[in-house]
Amino acid sequence: MRIIFHKVFFTARLTVSPSSSQFFEGDFVSLSCEEDDSSAGWTLRRNTSKQQRTQCGDGWGEGAGPSCNISYIFTLDSGVYWCESREGPISNMVNLTVTGGSVILQSPVLPVMEGDDVTLLCKTKTTPSNLPAAFYKDGSLIRKQPTGHMTIQHVSRSDEGLYKCDISGHGESPSSWITVTDLQPQPHPSPLQTCPQPHLCPLTPPP
Repeated sequence: MRIIFHKVFFTARLTVSPSSSQFFEGDFVSLSCEEDDSSAGWTLRRNTSKQQRTQCGDGWGEGAGPSCNISYIFTLDSGVYWCESREGPISNMVNLTVTGGSVILQSPVLPVMEGDDVTLLCKTKTTPSNLPAAFYKDGSLIRKQPTGHMTIQHVSRSDEGLYKCDISGHGESPSSWITVTDLQPQPHPSPLQTCPQPHLCPLTPPP
């Protein structure tokens, strides 16, 4: 059986506030579709390990149309989120990870542009977020920082990868993928190209 990944036009962009791909259980999270065409009827949907293509308000989140608030986020809310219009096109996809642990890595939610500077923050739930932290990429230690911040200057495609951090005595964060895009991005990316977890992402727009 062949699976065809349709190319789509992105006329909405999903943003997350606070701007992070990782959250502590119990955090407040706001999702919003920034629309080019408000008449397209954009809604927020997600895939998790337990639910597929459910929209905001259907057992999770509160809101209508292009906005959705999750007042108390649970670990089971971890998954892939996106905006979808009535006609089928979808937005960029965002992977959110919710942990019941005590350490998270705050990293860019959206892909970063080549040449930009990227700051990562390793933080705990109950103590000041300026503790010494070790940062890892693809399982290998890359740097130890005395204040929990690490800046990658002038990122390139070689900086793309899976990042996590560790604070001694508090624990390790989950891992998050950082995507680096070319200075001249492709105009018509496909869901496969933009999806951080392909096994959780919609393969084709609905009919």
